[in-house]
Amino acid sequence: MRTATTIEGSAGDWRGITEFVVEAERLGLDICWVAEAWGTDAPSPLGFLAARTERILLGSGIIQLGTRSPVLIAQTAMTLNLLSEGRFLLGLGASGPQVIEGLHGLPFARPLARMRETVEVIRSVFTGEKIDYQGEQFTIPRPGGDARPMRLSLQPASVPIYLATLSPKMLELTGEVADGWLGTSFVPEGAQAYFDHLDAGLARAGRDRADLDVCQGAEINIVADEAQLAAVVGSRKKELAFSLGGMGSGSTNYYNNAYSRQGWADVAAQVRERWQAGDREGATALVTDDMVLATTLIGTEDMVRERLRTWQDTGVDTVRLYPAGDTLTARLDNLGRGIDLVRGLAPANSR
Repeated sequence: MRTATTIEGSAGDWRGITEFVVEAERLGLDICWVAEAWGTDAPSPLGFLAARTERILLGSGIIQLGTRSPVLIAQTAMTLNLLSEGRFLLGLGASGPQVIEGLHGLPFARPLARMRETVEVIRSVFTGEKIDYQGEQFTIPRPGGDARPMRLSLQPASVPIYLATLSPKMLELTGEVADGWLGTSFVPEGAQAYFDHLDAGLARAGRDRADLDVCQGAEINIVADEAQLAAVVGSRKKELAFSLGGMGSGSTNYYNNAYSRQGWADVAAQVRERWQAGDREGATALVTDDMVLATTLIGTEDMVRERLRTWQDTGVDTVRLYPAGDTLTARLDNLGRGIDLVRGLAPANSR
């Protein structure tokens, strides 16, 4: 497996974030993804990090669909690929109605169609040919005027496209058109809830799992002994309760749906009900230890090693490590130990 991490610039400590990424590269990390939610954008930090790193791959994790035109996304990807000398990965995601409609004032309707057409336009831009596209969501050039098809002045580029998806139809689309999948809320024991849909999309395009980089993420927190587990797991429960109860909109919560498909439908529904009613403590109390441990890399070194082996055997190609820690040193320690554990795994096909 390859190793990756994700950073966010929202905390404001950009000097510390940069130091973290530079040191992560020295430790041997393969990929650094830069998030974009309702804090910093993704492309600006990526351009800065391209100048401060030499080897590590840099990806947008993710650029939010709809906040930019497909051609502008392609321009941004080609520019960052140029600045990083070929080290850029384009991650795209539909985000959700709270951000797209509530923050940007844009319609969230038909994200599946917009995602498919956005990828199609982007790939046409990458070829260097004139952009002439007619779809249901996008028509380029805009009809009814004097516009003619144009091409970018940038050299053609082949930038891998990753999609961050959770719903069945979006997963099928990922298997059909993407180079990689940025997943979350992943439980290896329930992986078929994702892989059945990814594989259906892959088959539709005449591809197989080897053609898709399965990139999954989890918090990593290596504790000294099992006695420390209770406090660490307990502190993680409120974050999970927020994901299950507070993310998305009143009618749509992709995280809740993902947990439900992997065996926790009853608990996930109760957590959401309590959270939406304003009972944060009650919602948090419903989250079980197993729900936290199944979707994270929390535990002793032996526990995390075995968990990573399970991820690898399940079909994860790249593991995104979110290192816990209150200080830069602590986060780098967790990250470095995680990288070493991944390096020490025997290849799945050799066991």
